[in-house]
Amino acid sequence: MKRTNTSAWLMAAATLLPLAAQAATVQVTVLGRDGKPLADAVVVIEPASGAKPAEPTPVSAVISQQKMQFVPATSVLPVGSRVTFTNLDTWEHHVRGVPAGLASLNPGTQPGFELRLDGRAEGKSPASAEVTLDKAGAVQLGCHLHGSMRGFIFVADSPWTVVTDANGTATMQGLPEGAAKVRVVHADQLLEVTPVAVNITPVTALSLPTQVQPRRRRP
Repeated sequence: MKRTNTSAWLMAAATLLPLAAQAATVQVTVLGRDGKPLADAVVVIEPASGAKPAEPTPVSAVISQQKMQFVPATSVLPVGSRVTFTNLDTWEHHVRGVPAGLASLNPGTQPGFELRLDGRAEGKSPASAEVTLDKAGAVQLGCHLHGSMRGFIFVADSPWTVVTDANGTATMQGLPEGAAKVRVVHADQLLEVTPVAVNITPVTALSLPTQVQPRRRRP
């Protein structure tokens, strides 16, 4: 009986060990054109093997318009997520969402969305409207009335898509080891850049320079 249990355990361990060996952790630090850490950059890792986990579960999120800004300025949300746009300012805003970058020049690209949100009146709830993000890709946000207002949503179909923090760092776990490509997308990026080829080991730390010069935002 003991031999049978031992054999079963060894078979289970042999099955699990290759899976455990593939569960890599990757930390990517993105740098701007000035060499400083670049916050709000979206990092996408695509294994060369084509391995892809299940799509992340859609969520409900809120993006506010406050003090002439979109808050948060950059969001990474799974495909199918619902976003509520809310105007906290006392004046009217629009929300214009269009495909970002070169995708906007593709004749087959969906036109995006447009919303109108009245200014907040004293004693009343702020105006809001909801949009469902049903297609993966980058979306640039703007306002027809205030050209300086810009926001960014990256609609992701993989959990290996993370936005960098204030230190320019994005951390991902559970990636397969081996060859992969790392892509960086930023709201202030003028042109799409070629993905960087990397080799993922159990613990991988990368530093990626870019030519992105982030705009100064309102305080």
